[in-house]
Amino acid sequence: MADRYLTFTGTAPGRFLTRRLGLPRPAALVRWSAERPSFEGGLLHLTAGGKGLPGLEEVLARTGLPVLDSGAAVSGADPAASGAVPAASDAVPSAVVLDATAVRDVETLAEVHAALHPVVGSVATSGRVVVLGAPPDPADHHQVAAQQALEGFTRSLGKEIGRGRTVNLLRLTDADAAESTLRFLLSPKSAYVSGQVVHVGDGPVIAPDDWARPLAGRTALVTGAARGIGAAVAETLARDGARVVVLDVPSARKDAERLAARLGGSALALDITAADAGERIAGALPDGLDVLVHNAGVTRDRRLVNMPAERWSSVLEVNLASVLRTTDALLARGTLREGGRIVATASIAGLAGNAGQTNYAASKAGVAGLVRALAPHALDGHGVTVNAVAPGFIETRMTAAVPFLIREAGRRMNSLAQGGLPADVAETTAWLAHPASGAVNGQVVRVCGQSLLGA
Repeated sequence: MADRYLTFTGTAPGRFLTRRLGLPRPAALVRWSAERPSFEGGLLHLTAGGKGLPGLEEVLARTGLPVLDSGAAVSGADPAASGAVPAASDAVPSAVVLDATAVRDVETLAEVHAALHPVVGSVATSGRVVVLGAPPDPADHHQVAAQQALEGFTRSLGKEIGRGRTVNLLRLTDADAAESTLRFLLSPKSAYVSGQVVHVGDGPVIAPDDWARPLAGRTALVTGAARGIGAAVAETLARDGARVVVLDVPSARKDAERLAARLGGSALALDITAADAGERIAGALPDGLDVLVHNAGVTRDRRLVNMPAERWSSVLEVNLASVLRTTDALLARGTLREGGRIVATASIAGLAGNAGQTNYAASKAGVAGLVRALAPHALDGHGVTVNAVAPGFIETRMTAAVPFLIREAGRRMNSLAQGGLPADVAETTAWLAHPASGAVNGQVVRVCGQSLLGA
């Protein structure tokens, strides 16, 4: 269903009324398209706290955005030394990257303000601000406090920056390991991801031969893929070069087969809750699997006092138990190849709770728990990363059926003041499935426009 309010606020009368009445004024988001795969403006690279992260300038140069400034005003670096393009006085950056990895105390936190205060208002509509932080140093509680302060700063800036712009915090120690993540966060693909803290560790990173088709030669399986978000995920992974297996229940066989044919993949009609689902998937993929996306899910909403056991068990069975069983079976059989990716679908309902959804929220919180517990073991034992996306209000047929006032509240109660699209979840999934995202593991990334509910 079209967001008529968003359309109206883009007109002259809409701008006038929303300004006078103090109503939300969402900006139309710039999303990825084949015609516009990247932003048109440049990138400001700033530094706070002293010495910047080694290799960062080279990685930022590979994102495709021209670097307008190397942060000379803050760090004392020479722009010419990195080949940066000096920013013209009237330049409008599409993105700002602030390297705050060296911030270790309250005094150097002041440099965060000094760096961003003069430039944050000039970032283009639907632009990006990415703050880079360091992992906490247990031997230095001042460093831990200062780095934790960056989380509150980032989330608050995301809630006030407006005009469709996003703000995220990336914790890292190795710029090269974070290249896929920086490319994602600094591109139109991350349009509905804001207020997030992403940790990039030391896992293996495989740079693709072609960054436009990083999944070429790889096989991906998406559950619940015949329609909605699952179909968008399948389409995006196929765009990135994967051979996609479209899995859905037998009753959705025709839709799954049509989508698979269009994507040049294959369809698998299967009830994911079947006890032997994992074995049947493995049998259908004798050559192995590189990307497993757990997208299948159901809702059976009702307040707990009125919820019969069947409504509880059916949701937990599809959304959580099947994910556990299938993952265990495919890992045990070695179906997931070395360097594989598991991406599960959680929900902000599982992180923040939601009235009438104790069953659904329990299942999605369980998915988040699975990801965090399994991630280190899957990486060590199988070279596989395990992450999750947690969608907020996404414009689908299901949300279109929600009563008007509840639907409008869902759309507006986030920093971007609008609902997301299935493509937003799909792009985030594709980033986590990327072969160069091997250092991103055990993360639950909200795709919610920085919802005002929950963390």
